[in-house]
Amino acid sequence: MFKGFDGFQNTGKENMDLALVSLGNVSKNVQMMTAEVADFSKKSFDDGAAALEKLIGAKSLDAAIEVQADYVKSTYEGYVGQVTKLGEMYADLAKEAYKPFEKVFDKA
Repeated sequence: MFKGFDGFQNTGKENMDLALVSLGNVSKNVQMMTAEVADFSKKSFDDGAAALEKLIGAKSLDAAIEVQADYVKSTYEGYVGQVTKLGEMYADLAKEAYKPFEKVFDKA
């Protein structure tokens, strides 16, 4: 399996290098997901503030109900879209974290 201490040392170094590459990939993807969540949070806050302004400016109960219904519908659609996007990002994270180790597992 190992050809002396040098073989053992080289295998350890290769595994450490793979772990560092994987950690770098995870770090990059987590930063992207964090930025995505922050952007979504800011957009959600802005949309809520705009809806509140419209609600305050509504001239009748029917107009207020329509504003509220539109806000709920757009918020739900935005949430579903964001959850889908984050799910895809998590799947990409797992793939990127595993990628450096593919050769090691292929050897085994």
